[in-house]
Amino acid sequence: MTDTQEYDIIIVGAGFAGVHQLLNVRKLGLTAKILEAGGGLAGTWYWNRYPGARVDSEMPIYQFSDPELWKDWSFTEYYPDWRGIQAYFRYVDQKLDVKRDVLFNSRVASAHWNDSVNRWTVTTEDGRVFRAQFLSLCTGIGSKYHVPDFKGLDTFKGEVHHTARWPEEYDFTGKRAGIIGTGATGVQVIQEIAPVVAHLTVFQRTPNLTLPMRQRKISVEEQKKMKTLYPILYRRRYQTFAGFPYDLDPKPVADTTPEERALAFEDQWEKGGFRLWFGSYTELYTNQKFNDEVYVFWREKVRERISDPELQEKLAPMRPPHPFGVRRPSLEQRYYEVYSQPNVTLIDINKAAIEEITPKGLKTSDGVEHELDVLVLATGFDMVTGGITSIDIRGQDGIPIKEKWADGVQSYLGLASATYPNMFWIYGPQSPSSFSNGPSSIEYTSEWIINCIKHMKDNNISSIVPTEEAQHAYSEHVDQLGAAGLWLGAKTSWYLGTNIKGKKTQMLQFPSGIPPYAKLCNDSASKGYEGFHLKHPHA
Repeated sequence: MTDTQEYDIIIVGAGFAGVHQLLNVRKLGLTAKILEAGGGLAGTWYWNRYPGARVDSEMPIYQFSDPELWKDWSFTEYYPDWRGIQAYFRYVDQKLDVKRDVLFNSRVASAHWNDSVNRWTVTTEDGRVFRAQFLSLCTGIGSKYHVPDFKGLDTFKGEVHHTARWPEEYDFTGKRAGIIGTGATGVQVIQEIAPVVAHLTVFQRTPNLTLPMRQRKISVEEQKKMKTLYPILYRRRYQTFAGFPYDLDPKPVADTTPEERALAFEDQWEKGGFRLWFGSYTELYTNQKFNDEVYVFWREKVRERISDPELQEKLAPMRPPHPFGVRRPSLEQRYYEVYSQPNVTLIDINKAAIEEITPKGLKTSDGVEHELDVLVLATGFDMVTGGITSIDIRGQDGIPIKEKWADGVQSYLGLASATYPNMFWIYGPQSPSSFSNGPSSIEYTSEWIINCIKHMKDNNISSIVPTEEAQHAYSEHVDQLGAAGLWLGAKTSWYLGTNIKGKKTQMLQFPSGIPPYAKLCNDSASKGYEGFHLKHPHA
């Protein structure tokens, strides 16, 4: 019989969200344990070590806002790579001894609620059992990776690697490589390996409407000067749509001139990052005519860098593949120049579909067999929900959450779900998640949860759970926000779950930005946690 270990809170995942939860639970004097499937801290950045893997938020805001952690820490690049983020988490551990409360290589298999004792029983795949009053799911939006059902994949004689499970050391030099997928990961891999492979064949379904990263080295001295602004930056995060220091402009497009807009686009492009996406006019997401204008600007900027007319049409087509910004753009450094290399071939799988993987490589519907030594699957994740539904979570009615969400996600405030008491998640379904800089929305939600737990402890409340009515109203609100925008203009989009066969099409994230989301959460808390049922222990 396995001994049950007792804690106040069990946290699943040791990335930004899990570590933030742990450090703040400690401040309340409560006991906590993080269960982490990987072998180290950093969450997605423990697994994301494929060639070129790096963040797409600028380093001042891609770290914890605690001055104890940023005052003596310096990155080396403006957009840190996976090594930089792992080094940062080692530093955080060194300062605050995070690892003493983490169990690594511990994948959670199940979490079952017992209503009579107000406790979660959490079991890991290797059979260890934990009991806690609270369950905090910090599984992120990209923890369950996705491999499409390619015919013949198991017959390939070369090597196959999914970017989410990359080997620690891998050398592409002199190899014939194929890559399926041109999302954010695909773009990073392609521009990194193209100079060293013998040949690279890229299989593209939808062109990525990438934006310029403007990467650069950054010195300790420059960061020291910037740090005088850090407290302001961290306060500003909660005031902007996506938690960046810049914001969408609410000015009606009808009240602007073409010249004003043209200069704004140029400024956003030159500064780089997500500014053309998260620093444009708010109407980008609702006004098709304006959205088309932004696409034309983007298309001309990209076509300037591509000399071949056929490649121009594949990578920056005259007709937009979908409204600009309704699928996630990636940040690039030399992506378009790669395709002018003689050792790179771009296959449009809308015209030459992937028929099967063969022992020698990959065969397309035009009869061509592309011979490969290594096949890279940049095919993404069961995004937003997969990290939660891959655990057998059962609440008051004993029904697994995967079953409950088969017809669509239901939540209250994008952080809790009816019939699952004392269970919260961070940076997950129906929260701003990837419509924001990760640490910005992570710290906001984590702080809200910590304050809720403190309120419960101070007022002798044993459990808290959303009401069905509040959950229905909130979920309907998120659906309506999604329907009001241009989001459905993307045929396949993980924002809507349409990248996974059989998954219900719905807006999976809160698409209106951090300030209105925070207002809904704060309003509930200030009204005594309106929308939740609070249970006091029997006298």
